[in-house]
Amino acid sequence: MAEPETQLLLGVGLIEKDTNGDALWVWCFPSTTTELRDLLLRKCCLTNKNKLLHTFVFGQYKRTWFYITTVEVQDSPVLKKVTHFSIVLTAKDFNPEKYAAFTRILSRIYLKYGSPVKMMESYIAVLTKGICQNEENGSFLSKDFDARKAYLAGSIKDIVSQFGMEMVILYTALMLKKRIVVYHPRIEAIQEFTRTLPALVWHRQDWSVLHSYVHLNDDELEALKTCPGYIAGFTDPEVSNRPDLYDVYVNLADSEITISPIVKEPMTMGKLHKEIGQLIVQSAEDPDKSDSQVIKDISLKTKEILNTLASFTEAYDDDVTNVCRRNGSLALC
Repeated sequence: MAEPETQLLLGVGLIEKDTNGDALWVWCFPSTTTELRDLLLRKCCLTNKNKLLHTFVFGQYKRTWFYITTVEVQDSPVLKKVTHFSIVLTAKDFNPEKYAAFTRILSRIYLKYGSPVKMMESYIAVLTKGICQNEENGSFLSKDFDARKAYLAGSIKDIVSQFGMEMVILYTALMLKKRIVVYHPRIEAIQEFTRTLPALVWHRQDWSVLHSYVHLNDDELEALKTCPGYIAGFTDPEVSNRPDLYDVYVNLADSEITISPIVKEPMTMGKLHKEIGQLIVQSAEDPDKSDSQVIKDISLKTKEILNTLASFTEAYDDDVTNVCRRNGSLALC
């Protein structure tokens, strides 16, 4: 059944860079807003001054996920004035592998025909049936890409090997729904790192906190600030001078984690944090354990903590109620 895909896919777009060096938004289906179009042009590496080619990037803006695959055109008889192009997909769900696969197929179609019409045919097929089949350009089946696989695609073991016991800072920040900002000059490094962090709080299975590709742009920052807690990735080193954006700052390039003074108290580490930190490190360092097993270990420990806290809360509530009864003031409690 393709009904879920009908609800998840939002649109497809095309950006081209011509022989004059201009990057232009040339086509989309259905129509899109000027705000979203400008954002996607900014995310697309074809407008970058450094001319680095990022074959695939993804991110989120106001609950809309975007996935962009960029291709260099070489000796194409149908795209003579085009040097590069980007295929953009927007969707409601987080699933980079699924949309990377689909955008690659759309890219091959555009390289062959040089016409958005052929791309739209495949897009409509996936939108309505969840599948597109083409012997030359490849087949795509939506149901092959389970959301849980996307959640488990990153390597928690790699992150632990980089940060060790400091992982407990990231774990605590996520549990308390704090704002985490991650900096690295390479977008690929940021995306690989940030997409893995929500797995530390697996019991929520909430990847809506992930904003893996953010620019220091007023619209983007305003949208980000409306989120109660988030993981935001930046390639601009200037973000380190924006303490208004983070509670925890991760300089991924230098393997440094900094806690903002404004959250020093709630983020104070105690015996329990040390326990969790040791569990995370020991589990991750076990060569016989997979990344998913490490996540399971962390999740089981988290549930144990939450159950203990819940019992404390119940006991506290019972004590307060008993005191109120003894004082004849239950209504006030």
